[in-house]
Amino acid sequence: MSIAKQIMVVEDDESLGFLIKDSLSTHGWAVQLYTTGEKGLTAFHNHIFDLCILDVMLPEKDGFDLAREIRKYNQGIPIVFLSAKNQTEDRIKGFQIGADDYVSKPFSLEEFKYRIEAILKRTGSNQTISADRSSVLQIADSTLDIHNLLLTAGGVSTRLTYKECGMLQLFFRHPDKVIERDVFLKTIWEDDGFFVARSMDVFVSRLRKYLSHDTALRIENIRAVGYILKRVAAA
Repeated sequence: MSIAKQIMVVEDDESLGFLIKDSLSTHGWAVQLYTTGEKGLTAFHNHIFDLCILDVMLPEKDGFDLAREIRKYNQGIPIVFLSAKNQTEDRIKGFQIGADDYVSKPFSLEEFKYRIEAILKRTGSNQTISADRSSVLQIADSTLDIHNLLLTAGGVSTRLTYKECGMLQLFFRHPDKVIERDVFLKTIWEDDGFFVARSMDVFVSRLRKYLSHDTALRIENIRAVGYILKRVAAA
């Protein structure tokens, strides 16, 4: 049985977003809808998608900026821009960022569906390999299986919660780099309140325990800034 293609739609016009989701879903694709650039970026970090459809004019983070962030982590995933702006310079900007298509509003949902199908057929085999690879991250003697929420450190496996897996994703994608507390709070929790911040400290302590089986990795606290996953040289 084939696995449905996973599509992320980021569109702040909820009516249009619903119509796009409904139209593409009838084609058998699994479609997730988000209404802001930040929510789209959080979803991208926490899930594996086969294609991203991004409105250009989004609150919090516009579609161009969101696409640039996505390209930092995945150079191969197809990106389609939607925009009411049809100026040549905007279309050129979209393609320079790495768009596979730039669709001007209003547009035919039927035609749009065939555009998406053509892109998925063209990129399908390569993207599947890319998605499979990016869903399993490895550092030192530790492996993070994002799809199955499973961390294996030093031969010891631990089933994770979604938030634990989300935090480890950030650590594994940015080893030896300080990650600010606000990045965790706004990306994983989408909240920076005091009690949420205290909850994050508990999560970090838990992750330290999980990773303790791998002596080559250590999570350190950078006072008043954030945390860093350090690769420790063998003694």
